[in-house]
Amino acid sequence: MRIALSADHAGYPLKDELARWLAESGHETIDLGTHSGDSVDYPRFGLALAEALAAGRAERGIAVCGSGIGISIAANRHPACRCARVDDPLSATLARQHNDANAIALGARLIGSDMAKAIVLAFLDTGFEGGRHRRRVDLLSHQLQDSD
Repeated sequence: MRIALSADHAGYPLKDELARWLAESGHETIDLGTHSGDSVDYPRFGLALAEALAAGRAERGIAVCGSGIGISIAANRHPACRCARVDDPLSATLARQHNDANAIALGARLIGSDMAKAIVLAFLDTGFEGGRHRRRVDLLSHQLQDSD
């Protein structure tokens, strides 16, 4: 699987660790930066991740910032991105099963690398259930008009 990773200055060490681990596990990774602790603007990296998904350069995305909140908001500004901010494997599983999330956001200041790896495994190993969830996911990608 091709996985794009992006992070701000607070998230780059965890992003780098996940990228190495994913490559060792046989995944192709696309590192969208950043690559140091120098202060950067997380919205740029959330957008880069969303654009990589929209262009088909990656099948899934992982975004990391201090809390996971800012970068997930930035990624979700793009209509092709469904980025779920997650803290545990169950939330990652449900994001895939029910919301067809194509990206997750992690808070590097909130979780350790072992938990991050467990989350990523759940995210990558879980499929979308479809069914009643398909209609709801489709609504996320379209402007709602006169719907109840």
